[in-house]
Amino acid sequence: MPTRSGRLTQRDIARLAQVSQTTVSMVLNDRHLPSVRISQETRDRVLRVINETGYVADPVARRLLAQHNQIFGVFTYERVFPSTSADFFHPFLVGIEESSEQLGCDLLLFTSAPTGQGRRIFHENNRLRLADGCILLGREIPADELARLNDEAHPYIAVGRRDDAHGPVPYVGAGYAEATAELVERAHALGHRELAYVGPGGGAESAVDRLRGFSSAGGRRHDDGRRPTAEILDFLLDTGVTAVFAEEHAAATALAETAEARGMRVPAELSVVALGDPMADGSDREFTGFRIPRREMGAQAVDILSALLRGEDTDIQRLLPCEVTDRGTLVPPEQPDQPNPRGR
Repeated sequence: MPTRSGRLTQRDIARLAQVSQTTVSMVLNDRHLPSVRISQETRDRVLRVINETGYVADPVARRLLAQHNQIFGVFTYERVFPSTSADFFHPFLVGIEESSEQLGCDLLLFTSAPTGQGRRIFHENNRLRLADGCILLGREIPADELARLNDEAHPYIAVGRRDDAHGPVPYVGAGYAEATAELVERAHALGHRELAYVGPGGGAESAVDRLRGFSSAGGRRHDDGRRPTAEILDFLLDTGVTAVFAEEHAAATALAETAEARGMRVPAELSVVALGDPMADGSDREFTGFRIPRREMGAQAVDILSALLRGEDTDIQRLLPCEVTDRGTLVPPEQPDQPNPRGR
């Protein structure tokens, strides 16, 4: 079906051939991705529709697909300059910058977004095509935007694991599930039997992975962390929890301080593990937990994007291991015959 201008688009070809727009783009540009296999029958069907309709690809689009600009776009779904988030995003950006510099490529930071709709990469004035490909940053990235990037075959890579959206999403993520499971196993080895996870454990894929790692290693209790800290602590003590795993560093700090205000000894009476870096909560308190390889994630995101742009076969979904760190806040629980005032 022609557009209003009377010109066929790749979307029209995809509809007529009963394939995805990504498939049409790959056939037109003879691109190959390791996660996408196009059968010869499908390829022939697309080419037959192209021949029958007389479709001619946009020469500007072809030039962009040839990737001669040597510009990587960076789109952030959250502000990166305010102090509350700058420390979190900075290592990602350092890795992106260093790797881009080695490749001789420039970076273009996309910041525009429609008023009142939050940050969205797709809007009427988007400038995606100024860059050869785009690197996406954000704790949560709308699934519909990822689906559109896939459907329209925009080269991109997400920093952080993302669920499929109309096809595999290229990403470099952190092994949150594995690191959390390792910490739970350490707690069990120290003698802890009642463990609790505090935090939503949902929404962003990173939170889902943390809770999944906790549950897979035998953790059973979960508080979504939406109640006042004092009420959460009451829940932990009433259920006999001796080790708490906080999804965010700020929650770990609040729990430890509330327990100490009641006269409890942390970690002797309550071990506290933080499953997030101390970035934006203003606390310099350290907890046993893990280090997120943010700088490495940024660098490898550039590596994957550049490989995709060159049409090379590469692993488009990578999880980098987190380094477990011991800060002395996960210790064996007190024995029943030891003083245990519980602070209440």
